[in-house]
Amino acid sequence: MSDETVKDDAPDLGPDASKADLKAAADEILKAAKAAEPALEADAEADGDIEEPVELTADQQILALEVEKQELRDQMLRAMAEMENLRKRSEREKSDARVYAIEKFARDLLSVSDNMARALEALPEAEREALTDGGKGLLGGIEMTQKELHTVLTRHGVTAIEAEPGAAFDPNLHQAVANIPSEHPNGTIASLFQAGWKIGDRTLRAAMVAVSAGQAN
Repeated sequence: MSDETVKDDAPDLGPDASKADLKAAADEILKAAKAAEPALEADAEADGDIEEPVELTADQQILALEVEKQELRDQMLRAMAEMENLRKRSEREKSDARVYAIEKFARDLLSVSDNMARALEALPEAEREALTDGGKGLLGGIEMTQKELHTVLTRHGVTAIEAEPGAAFDPNLHQAVANIPSEHPNGTIASLFQAGWKIGDRTLRAAMVAVSAGQAN
């Protein structure tokens, strides 16, 4: 037996052969070459010849190179896809770190905003007119400080959660602490007990609300 056995087994593939066809053809070539090795070794021993590697025809070499090229191309495309996913993930993590880096600090500031709100609510509107000029100045300073605090929080992505009476109740944004009769539709917000805040797309603190049970009979 000679290397003609391997050459004769070369498949006839056209230029439009698919990757699967190329892979299958290459496997057949390798299988035929491996099957021919024992016979070639036996012939070499009988003839006293030095063992020589099986040579592939030009067509077989081209076919093997085409298969190798396809495999390298697939590996390159997979590597490029992994790099793109890594880039997007890194950008997303960097963006999240920039937005949520002050989350704990912002949560601590909410108690300051709550105390200012309680101080302003403790003074009825009717009694504000009776304040002295100094008292009115103090009240105005507290209001300006609270407004500035909210402006700074908003500038850094911390915003108040909408919880107006009559608005739809959202369990992701609102915490129901009571269910009371009201003029608003059943299941909507009846009143606000404590303001809620969010940072970016996350709920920093849910708004504490009373949910309407509808109008009392």
